Amino acid sequence: MSEKKVLIVGGTGYLGQHLLQGFTEVLHSLPYSLSLAFTYHSNPPSKQLLDGIPQALPFYVDLRTGNGFDDISKNLGQPDIVINCAALSIPRACEADPEAALAINVPYALVRWLSSFDENKTFLIHLSTDQVYEGTKSFYKEEDETIPVNAYGKSKVVAEQLILTNCPNFAILRSSIIFGPQTISPVPKSLPIQWIDSVLAKGEKMDFFHDEFRCPVYVRDLVTIIQTLTNRWISESKPMQLLVNVGGPDRVSRVQMAEAVAEIRGYNASSINPVSSSSVDRGVKSPADISMDITKLIQTLGVSPTGFKEGVKLTLEAEDASKRQ
Repeated sequence: MSEKKVLIVGGTGYLGQHLLQGFTEVLHSLPYSLSLAFTYHSNPPSKQLLDGIPQALPFYVDLRTGNGFDDISKNLGQPDIVINCAALSIPRACEADPEAALAINVPYALVRWLSSFDENKTFLIHLSTDQVYEGTKSFYKEEDETIPVNAYGKSKVVAEQLILTNCPNFAILRSSIIFGPQTISPVPKSLPIQWIDSVLAKGEKMDFFHDEFRCPVYVRDLVTIIQTLTNRWISESKPMQLLVNVGGPDRVSRVQMAEAVAEIRGYNASSINPVSSSSVDRGVKSPADISMDITKLIQTLGVSPTGFKEGVKLTLEAEDASKRQ
């Protein structure tokens, strides 16, 4: 089988780095040779990342203007798979600058660039969000109406519509909160489980919402899901048009997330102070319950995501192991 090319857009971000690592780990076991490339913009690749993933080609790309895509065409050629992880994903930042949220989160330049190649020969995997849902019920299904309550969710709905109407071959993954171990080159943003662990370790009272529900997904499950889609496209080459919820199997509140960390670490749970999400002004409206039904994910891809508590355990074990090194 000829060489296959995978391009990760937003490769220096949290999911992007985990994908680079995940693909590197399976390179020798694949029935085809794989070229890895990634794009970066606001976070240039560190020496740690370049040394850790030496076979991956880095490309500077500005998603707002499309500057940099010509360089990829010249040096890599048409990719077989493009995985778009690039986003302005902090809801408050999107609320403060909705124009930037639309410019970065709606991949106009990427879709335009892909349309310049042979049709149907590139498979686009695009990361969307559970925040496209309104948050007024539990376990949203893919066919439920998208009524986002904030600028982040709205920008992601526009992105989905762009792909649905312009791309012949895609998978849109509506992801919940992604959690797991730190990346090869630590990302600047706070990671959910590591943050909870650090505040509970101090033993001081901390507020956690008891009435905001999500289905957090373990990062390595998300990598497996994307690799499963990649392998399916490469082996079958059948155009796919898939929109699927990607969450973990458990609907948890922020309080329950903190309780899981406290239980695994042996912390005193009395420092977890349950409060209502309505009691705090975060500068952005946050949907109350955007838990998702993941039946379609399990049936379509045969992947069963890790339970939340088990994912937390694996995350904390990985953190402890990296501190010992």
